[in-house]
Amino acid sequence: MIKIYILIMFVFIFFLSNASLAEKYLPDEPETVAGKTISKQAVFSYTQALDIWKTADDINAWVGNHFKYDRARAFLLSSGKKNKKNRSFIYRPAEFFTSKAGVCIDLARFGVETLKKIDMDSDPKYLMIEFDPVQINGNTFRLHWLVSFKKAGKNYFFCDSKRPGFIAGPYKSTQDFIIEYEQYRARKIITHKELESYKKTKKRKSVTTKRAKIQE
Repeated sequence: MIKIYILIMFVFIFFLSNASLAEKYLPDEPETVAGKTISKQAVFSYTQALDIWKTADDINAWVGNHFKYDRARAFLLSSGKKNKKNRSFIYRPAEFFTSKAGVCIDLARFGVETLKKIDMDSDPKYLMIEFDPVQINGNTFRLHWLVSFKKAGKNYFFCDSKRPGFIAGPYKSTQDFIIEYEQYRARKIITHKELESYKKTKKRKSVTTKRAKIQE
């Protein structure tokens, strides 16, 4: 009887530990601590960074050294939350530089807006990826954001909360990156879009419909 009890307890602990491991990392959270990268020069404010940084490599070095993933914020901004005010507040680059913590969309905004200021010719954009959704503690995790940019006619991708301090590329196209990224993440990608802004564009009402109503 004691042996059976011990066996039951062992099985319970085994499944409990595996369930904990399954939720140890959120989908967009780095699985390991980002490796330190070499920065050309230390910067102590966002204004100073804009004066010193010249390329995506400079941004990437800072991200690799400083970015921290904010788990509580990830749950707050997850899909399906009713609090739209919290969901719409994405850190401004200067705020992110100070806090050094956030989630994928915070990091992506920092990358896009900063790169536009220091190297506009690199044509930085938001890359929004929609994964097959997963549920964790009643929260839905579906969208992921990172940054695309161009160099010497090739496509590169960085400011990825999953692997901060890493620049992926070169690729001939964004689609080539998506195919490889889906394998790396081991999650099915439903769709992806390169966007100028992370904000949702409001749908304009049909002018034709308005005119028809007036005629009536």
